[in-house]
Amino acid sequence: MTLACQVLNAGVTDRPWLVFLHGLLGSADDWQPLLPALGGWPCLFVDLPGHGRSASLTAAGFADVSQQLTDTLRVKNVAAYWLIGYSLGGRISLYHACQGDRTGLQGLLVEGAHPGLTCQAERAQRRHHDQQWAARFLQMPWKQALDIWYQQPVFSSLSRSQRQQMIMLRENNNPHTVAAVLTATSLSVQPDLREQLLRISLPVVWLCGNQDIKFIHLAQQSGFGLRTVANAGHNAHRDNPAEYARQALEFITSPVLKEVKHDLS
Repeated sequence: MTLACQVLNAGVTDRPWLVFLHGLLGSADDWQPLLPALGGWPCLFVDLPGHGRSASLTAAGFADVSQQLTDTLRVKNVAAYWLIGYSLGGRISLYHACQGDRTGLQGLLVEGAHPGLTCQAERAQRRHHDQQWAARFLQMPWKQALDIWYQQPVFSSLSRSQRQQMIMLRENNNPHTVAAVLTATSLSVQPDLREQLLRISLPVVWLCGNQDIKFIHLAQQSGFGLRTVANAGHNAHRDNPAEYARQALEFITSPVLKEVKHDLS
């Protein structure tokens, strides 16, 4: 099963593809602010199951989404590529690199994404948390549920007007498909990928807004490579797209093996 996606600069053959995975409630369109900086790079902007043009698709869990991604890359003739994922898209990227088919994968840039919980108590707490959100999505007026969603601490850097803008962008989502994806890809069922990520023979870096303190600390405590985007919060690619793109492309084109590559030997 393949996912809907948008293609940019498909005729470029001398560079690896940049494959972008959005977060929960998002779509391939979320990456549009980066387009001015991506000239000369072949790009694939994917709609994850239950979202955007893939809203009618379902997934049973991380392995299912990873396989859908593999099928999509094969159909689109994407041989060599980098994964760039935000939040849920970042977690799917991490899973795909560690436990999916990573043929052709050159490296990972993850934004605001958790590598996995380390104990059963945390998993139980997160399961309850995500079940509550799924219930809100299904039972509350959709706009009200979105308003509460964007009042979570992780979005504290958003101004009132920015929060309202995000709500307007997300209003067209189907709460039933979003709730299903939230449940299937809950952090409570994601494996703890830290050990694999620290041993994987691929460059991996966390790209965080400088105001996204939670995920900056998480990357630092886990021993991962970290780059920060100035004047940005949890959604750094939206808050400061020019700097985000500069940091991402600098990492991709630099001698990254000296910076963050972890060798299996």
